[in-house]
Amino acid sequence: MTTLPSDIKTLFASRSADLVEVAVLQPADPFLDMAGEDLRRRIFLTESETGEQLCLRPEFTIPVCLDHIRTQSGTPRRYAYLGEVFRQRREGRAEFFQAGIEDLGDTDIAFADARLIADAHALLELALPKTPKTVTLGDQAVFEAVLAALGLPRGWQKRLARAFGAPEQLAAALDDLANPQRKRGLGQPAARLVAARDRAALSAHIGQTMEEHGLAPSAGRTPDDIARRLIEKAELGAVRLSEEAFAALKTFLAIRVPLAEATETLARFADEAELYLDTALDLFKARAKTVEAQAIGDVTYDAGFGRPLDYYTGMVFEIAAPGAAQPLAGGGRYDRLLTLLGAAEPIPGVGFSVWLDRIEALREGSA
Repeated sequence: MTTLPSDIKTLFASRSADLVEVAVLQPADPFLDMAGEDLRRRIFLTESETGEQLCLRPEFTIPVCLDHIRTQSGTPRRYAYLGEVFRQRREGRAEFFQAGIEDLGDTDIAFADARLIADAHALLELALPKTPKTVTLGDQAVFEAVLAALGLPRGWQKRLARAFGAPEQLAAALDDLANPQRKRGLGQPAARLVAARDRAALSAHIGQTMEEHGLAPSAGRTPDDIARRLIEKAELGAVRLSEEAFAALKTFLAIRVPLAEATETLARFADEAELYLDTALDLFKARAKTVEAQAIGDVTYDAGFGRPLDYYTGMVFEIAAPGAAQPLAGGGRYDRLLTLLGAAEPIPGVGFSVWLDRIEALREGSA
């Protein structure tokens, strides 16, 4: 990978993205709270001398956003990065090289989304010019609009939205929705408190039990968080979804078509299921037209496709290539993230990361 980083930096400059550096050691809480279950399990945790919980940088989006807030930089602003991330693995390396762009503050959502996909595709074309590439595009906002239009209770909407991008987790949630079962295994005191929806008392009971057994909260699972989830599960277990609504949800998740056909397919689905999705579909249509204008080749819309990071709110995508066991690039929109991280005003954001190690493996294989 001797010349590639220099070429990537040149590409970033041509795309008006300022190259930034962020610290390897980061505060752990934002990742534990917002990054998703899969990434939480793989974070390298440590502590500062003052007891602050820190972690090795597991990705770049949150650190770049935190630095943007800290420096009070204006928007719109495009940041680029190139460096290592650290994630635990059962075997093999635990540090990987990534490059990417975070695009903050552009209010033309459809244009910013399409431009970012084109940026990621251009970087891969630079690195692998003779390798065919496929783009898979999903949309968290359309999925959440379907859940709301089906009339699912807010708790179920949140659970399914969190599972979007994690196929096994989503399948388990759908199975629970179709076949609700009484959850067993709680002792009588906890079960009574769950039934009473007494979160404060349940949290105190869990905290006392953990202390008696010498257990410490880990990976962000405090007694209050455990209590909240137990009560939420009990509430979700009481929900029954009609067969018609469940069939509509399954039909939606099975949609997979070329992007050029996606707007019409989604509109037909909404009409047949008698669901009002106009607001979400208007943005989807505008983005689809703008992506098609970028002429980046094979783009597929997959209604069931998401990415396993909790902060995504809209468009998500991955780019793959033959011979690669995993995607080469991925990203998406995260319009709520900066507010959650402490920004005084909402700032729209969209970004992507490219896995340089995976690119290098393909380059070596074709040499």
